[in-house]
Amino acid sequence: MLYFNNDYNEICHPAVLKKMTQSEGIQNPGYSMDECCARATALIRQKCAAPNAAVHFLVGGTQTNLTVIAASLRPHQGVISADSGHINVHETGAIEATGHKVIGVPAPDGKVRAEQVARIVDNHRLSEDAEHIVQPKMVYISNPTEYGTMYSLAELEALSALCKEKGLYLYVDGARMGYGLAAKDNDITLPDYARLCDAFYIGGTKVGAMFGEAVVIPNPSIAEDFRYLIKQRGGMLAKGWLLGLQFEALFEDDLYMRISAHADKLADQIRKTLADLGYALYLPGTTNQVFVTLPDSLLSELGKEFTFATWEKADENSTTVRFCTSWATAQENVDKLCSALVRLSK
Repeated sequence: MLYFNNDYNEICHPAVLKKMTQSEGIQNPGYSMDECCARATALIRQKCAAPNAAVHFLVGGTQTNLTVIAASLRPHQGVISADSGHINVHETGAIEATGHKVIGVPAPDGKVRAEQVARIVDNHRLSEDAEHIVQPKMVYISNPTEYGTMYSLAELEALSALCKEKGLYLYVDGARMGYGLAAKDNDITLPDYARLCDAFYIGGTKVGAMFGEAVVIPNPSIAEDFRYLIKQRGGMLAKGWLLGLQFEALFEDDLYMRISAHADKLADQIRKTLADLGYALYLPGTTNQVFVTLPDSLLSELGKEFTFATWEKADENSTTVRFCTSWATAQENVDKLCSALVRLSK
């Protein structure tokens, strides 16, 4: 069985594993107060052109999202998200469990628009019952989105400007940030994220690390006492140097970008095969996620050799699915998938 259902099916990139095994026998202070995390922090600040940004290392995405949001909001405040946003549909109510409402907005392509945010904020502030309604205080987006689509720099700038105008925080979930940064139609850089966002995280779990996410917080009001929140939310890893080592490896010699570009290139090959066969993509994209609607009869046969993520039923005879490549996907496995798609479509 060949796996195309997600981008975290393999342990980690060999360079990451090598860096970790080289630490055998070396003692380190705990809780990320070590030289490995300090070096990784310096590398990330340099790549983000943000020398004063706070950088913290956590284990996973859900843990990261709930910690950043809890650190940013007061008890009566909520966070605006696409209705398909990860915090709204794939985190088991983790944000609501911290006491903060997720305010979902329609987003057929996975993206939140500045005008949607403006409408929500203005309606709240104009309401005679404003104090009876959760106050919107943060905008959460993921880039790439849950549908593999990408925000443009202009769209991110519009959201940032609107948030500054309305007094909201802008937070970016970067679980797959590498695949977005390396996408051929992307025009956003790490310095852009640092310039335009109050907080964001650089995903490692899905982009070459064994585990771990790097939170970057340019806004000092969110950064204040953040380590207390990490500990309170159960996110302070005693052996924190293991996180620092991994991000050291990923940000040395542009490894993070190189392995992300590899995944995007292979996903483009799958997209081209599907297009050549006449299948319409669910949404266009150039990242490592490929969404397409296929006949159930084809999927039944394809599923004997390959895994993929079932997204939603399109009609009684077809289903929208996701094929996902990763930093570890082999060219020969993509070739086998494309050949099977051609063979089964005849």
